[in-house]
Amino acid sequence: MTVLTAELRSQREKISTATLATALYKRGLRQQVIQGVTPLKRLTKSMVGEAFTLRYIPAREDRNGLEVFRNPDHPQRKAVEICPPGAVLVMDSRNDPRAASAGGILVTRLMKRGVAGVVTDGGFRDADDIAQIDMPAFHTRPSAPTNLTLHEALDINVPVGCGEAAVFPGDVVVGDNDGVIVIPAHLVEEVTAEATEMTAFEDFVMEEVREGNTIIGLYPATRDETREKFAVWRARNGR
Repeated sequence: MTVLTAELRSQREKISTATLATALYKRGLRQQVIQGVTPLKRLTKSMVGEAFTLRYIPAREDRNGLEVFRNPDHPQRKAVEICPPGAVLVMDSRNDPRAASAGGILVTRLMKRGVAGVVTDGGFRDADDIAQIDMPAFHTRPSAPTNLTLHEALDINVPVGCGEAAVFPGDVVVGDNDGVIVIPAHLVEEVTAEATEMTAFEDFVMEEVREGNTIIGLYPATRDETREKFAVWRARNGR
């Protein structure tokens, strides 16, 4: 059963990964950011979706010839065809971008199927083409060689490690221009609620700072005056 309702998805699209990282840190979770990945193009809104995973292992020459792609059940091809609309395909490419995790054709297929985004701790081939696709895609760097040279796609929708972060199927994945963060499924509602509050306060603080006000007593709000001004700001802005 999905944990990401339409309302939660809409709320998360307005929350930065930085704010989510702080909310998770308050709960003792320090390693939720997928390290080293960046979007192929600047995003105008956050990528949000439940994790659907693909795991690669080191390739072995007797199992990893080009002919394996003729098999309709090849895990890479199958993952592209069954990743649910609205999900984020997260690929564990062993933190190794020397061979591509996927290319422009497969990523385009994901986009046409309504997938919310794709993340790999490896690289993409056809990076310029993928950058033109209307779907967020995150990787470490471009990589021309086929994945078959170094990676074998093995498991679909199992727990994986991606960029030093543990990702379980159904976790909520959020990506923006700062990177990608993974929210454990059981914390989705409470983290979203707190991060929404934090975002409102941070927007208020930014306005105050742009007007030339000091951060002392403002950020964090250690003065009654700050809390009172924030309450007035919220009422005025409907936040």
